[in-house]
Amino acid sequence: MAKSLLIVESPTKARTLNRYLGKDFIVKASVGHVKDLPKTKLGIDVENRFKPEYQVIRGKKKVLKELSDAAAKADAIYLGPDPDREGEAIAWHIAEELKANGKPVHRVLFYELTHKAIKEALQRPGQLNRNLYDAQQARRILDRLVGYLISPLLWEKVRRGLSAGRVQSVALRLVCEREREIQRFEPQEYWSITARLAKRPAEEAGGGDQDFLAKLWRCGKKKAEISNEEEASAIVQAVQGRIFRVQKVEKKRRQRKAPPPFITSTLQQEAARKLRFPAKKTMRVAQRLYEGVELGDEGAVGLITYMRTDSTRLADEAVQAVRRHIQETYGKEYLPGRPAVYKTKSAAQDAHEAIRPTDVFRTPESVKDYLGRDELALYTLIWKRFVACQMAPARIFQTSVDIGALPQGRNGEGGSSAASGMDYIFRAAGSVIEFPGFMVLYTESTDEGDKGEEDEEAQSRLPDLREGEVVDLKKLIPKQHFTQPPPRYTEASLIRELEEKGIGRPSTYATIVSTIVDREYVKQNRRQLTPTELGFIINDLLVQHFPDIVDVEFTARMERSLDEVEQGASPYIRVLEEFYSRFQETLTEAQRDMLNLRVAGLPTGLSCPQCGKPLHIRFSRNGPFLACTGYPDCTFSSNYERDEKGAIRLVEQETTTELCEKCGSPMVVKQGRFGEFLACSAYPKCRNTKPIGMGIACPREGCDGELVERFSKRGRKFYGCNRYPDCDLVLWNRPVAITCAQCGSPAMVERVSKKGDRTYTCARPGCGYKFSDT
Repeated sequence: MAKSLLIVESPTKARTLNRYLGKDFIVKASVGHVKDLPKTKLGIDVENRFKPEYQVIRGKKKVLKELSDAAAKADAIYLGPDPDREGEAIAWHIAEELKANGKPVHRVLFYELTHKAIKEALQRPGQLNRNLYDAQQARRILDRLVGYLISPLLWEKVRRGLSAGRVQSVALRLVCEREREIQRFEPQEYWSITARLAKRPAEEAGGGDQDFLAKLWRCGKKKAEISNEEEASAIVQAVQGRIFRVQKVEKKRRQRKAPPPFITSTLQQEAARKLRFPAKKTMRVAQRLYEGVELGDEGAVGLITYMRTDSTRLADEAVQAVRRHIQETYGKEYLPGRPAVYKTKSAAQDAHEAIRPTDVFRTPESVKDYLGRDELALYTLIWKRFVACQMAPARIFQTSVDIGALPQGRNGEGGSSAASGMDYIFRAAGSVIEFPGFMVLYTESTDEGDKGEEDEEAQSRLPDLREGEVVDLKKLIPKQHFTQPPPRYTEASLIRELEEKGIGRPSTYATIVSTIVDREYVKQNRRQLTPTELGFIINDLLVQHFPDIVDVEFTARMERSLDEVEQGASPYIRVLEEFYSRFQETLTEAQRDMLNLRVAGLPTGLSCPQCGKPLHIRFSRNGPFLACTGYPDCTFSSNYERDEKGAIRLVEQETTTELCEKCGSPMVVKQGRFGEFLACSAYPKCRNTKPIGMGIACPREGCDGELVERFSKRGRKFYGCNRYPDCDLVLWNRPVAITCAQCGSPAMVERVSKKGDRTYTCARPGCGYKFSDT
């Protein structure tokens, strides 16, 4: 008896489905895309309505043959790649290549991999969605046109190997503009004055004073703005010895509602803040949780719903289940009268749900023995956020107290225009959580830049104060502050910014930051994103010559146009034609007008210290450097750095005692893209370079070389011998100068666990001796 064939894109997903479907289905995996545009040419016939020239991806002919053979034996074909644009393209290309021979071809959408959801999807299959496929095609063609036509121009004008992307270039612009905003920022001094006050103990109650803090809020009728120490000192002097009387007490209750369930962007942001996960890692781990995890006797189970979504919608069945869990676990008071419903933005794909656990009763505790550390951490985050979003709001009791510092002999009536007679109002604020609600389980994190300056005088509770009550002054605390520049983007805050501006979609957020980092346009330091010199230059060239490509609003309009294609409201050919008509004209002008940095370099406004001619930024395989425009008459070159304001300053060359083995000139220390290296001082006549030795002898027996740091083509650090290629020793962990107790090797390899435990292994091939230092 013939079986039905179900094709999905992932082997893991196929295994999970196979467990549920049993003998009636053959489940196969395409292992991702099977067709794409060619790598060696544009692959788009611009003159023929932008017809794409798709090719079977290398290595996929065998996969397609297996799928075709299985299709020939099946009575029906079901295509079940992911329910989004990329998944639709995979399904469409598989359908084009299969020999269906008139057999029915169905499209099935799996939003979660549970027995009930799989059964329902197969009972109600649909057809291939042309609009969804066209939206993916349009995006792919747009990205190819931008990348394939601008990148060669950057190769020609700047340096080989550079590239530009449609969405990534906008992200780079945001990072560069933020950095320049920081460079332009001029800190402004200001002061605060905090009073440490004490409520007087009641005579009948006994006990000590109840201290609290209040900040100067108003000077007379104006808001307190103190510019310098002199003004602060004058106020402190004027306030000393005054009566501090409570003038106003305001108490109110407010509710703090739970955040909505996760969508793709908010999951990436919160995982970055709470778990320190890069967006790509978050999506990689979420994919495993969605496709299925082995849970002992249960077999493979999909633990979360589909993770590429911009909808906050929740299935009624899931809501009822979580409400039952909340009542059983936390009690009736934590269950609101009706389910919480969260607003979804207008462009969201509401056929999708929010990201949630497929079974709320499958708690993190119950599955922890089957999950890796990263999987458990992410699942716990998703599970808690989902449960919290249906819990009762927290109730917070807030108190605000205004306290007047009044001259002796006055009861707070009227005021004085003289500085010494001016009324000063201090404000104390406190809050108490009366009922934690959802906060008993989950609180949302914030980006560092959203927190503002730390308030050291923050307090949670105030003593019971009444209007007219006199309190005692214990101490006045003046403090100097400076205004802060806007914070640098983190991956989380950049994704949030892109989402708010309508740039990118759930399937693209994860690759945006990793792409500009991999291209060395941006570097990450303590999670902050900073443009590199190359990133600034590429951004400036694109802004000058391709203003539309890096324009935030233009890119957001293109995203909305792609959404219209998906909804069937606009033909994708029209979107491509409107884009290309402007882009082609801009490209022609850029080819003619863009400054050729490979020939002329980039002007800096600095003069050569040897001959006085202008210094320009030039590029080598080791990165940017300064060179004199008087070359070859003047051969001056230098590394450089930028100060906090972005101004260029020369870095003095460090001359070593080592001589160049090719020409005999002294070797100097230079800075390259992967750190310091040695270069011949006779450059450009002699271009000899070599890595700097680590001072550790090569551990290979019979070799008299020295270990050096090196970098692979992908930028990964490793350690090798400076006698290469005569000695091809490679170490991927850091060597240390410890003598092996077993073989006498001068080096051992150090490994440090995440707990800080250190293990040392002999670096000599074939020894294997190791010890731990815990």
